[in-house]
Amino acid sequence: MNDISDKMPDPVIVLVRPQMGENIGATARAMLNFGLEHMRLVAPRDGWPNPAAVAMASGAGRVLDNAQLADDLAGAVADCDYVFATTARVRGLTKPVLSPEQAMGQARAMQAEGKRVAIMFGPERAGLENEDVAVANAIVTMPVNPDFASLNLGQSVLLMAYEWRRQAGDVRAEFMEMAKTERAQLIEVEKLAEHYEARLEDAGFFYPPEKAPGMKITLRNMWSRMPLTRADVQILHGMLRQLLRKK
Repeated sequence: MNDISDKMPDPVIVLVRPQMGENIGATARAMLNFGLEHMRLVAPRDGWPNPAAVAMASGAGRVLDNAQLADDLAGAVADCDYVFATTARVRGLTKPVLSPEQAMGQARAMQAEGKRVAIMFGPERAGLENEDVAVANAIVTMPVNPDFASLNLGQSVLLMAYEWRRQAGDVRAEFMEMAKTERAQLIEVEKLAEHYEARLEDAGFFYPPEKAPGMKITLRNMWSRMPLTRADVQILHGMLRQLLRKK
């Protein structure tokens, strides 16, 4: 197997004795969704290359094109500095057991030091054997339902790849899609508030008179809390004008 050399190597995804080409293809898609491209295959059951994998990859063909084939696990991870084994079963082996979040946090730190990290996944039917897990430095366990812990190979890889991407720190937890508009300026909101206050005054809304100042403050506070866009302000002005025109 040829060595891959990168200045800042992303994790290597190692599929140990994968069985179905479709699952290898689904894994390639999951990897590329989150920016991972280094796949290594250990003794795939149906040989390699696999037409079913290519068909399932659907756009992620370059991951398969660059996938490396190894006869055994030792050869697949020989150039790696640290190896994580994903498993849902208790193994009876003395090893650190990490959540995906913790594991990928450590992987990011090792990547920053120029170290190569591998994450290995077992065959679909029963997962990694203890002999495989013994090669790893640590175990990663997903927080799945203990009564139904089995994950599809592609799903398992997607979960780890997502966590790797999330740990990059450039994921926005929340943002507003402005849809060809922008936030209303304070003066625009102020003019909207004045418009409604004047029309409500004409309609006798602020009653009794002694409560009017407090009611106006409450309304102004309501307008200032609303995340209005310029389009929103224009619509609200137009709604009020149309209601008054109809009246």
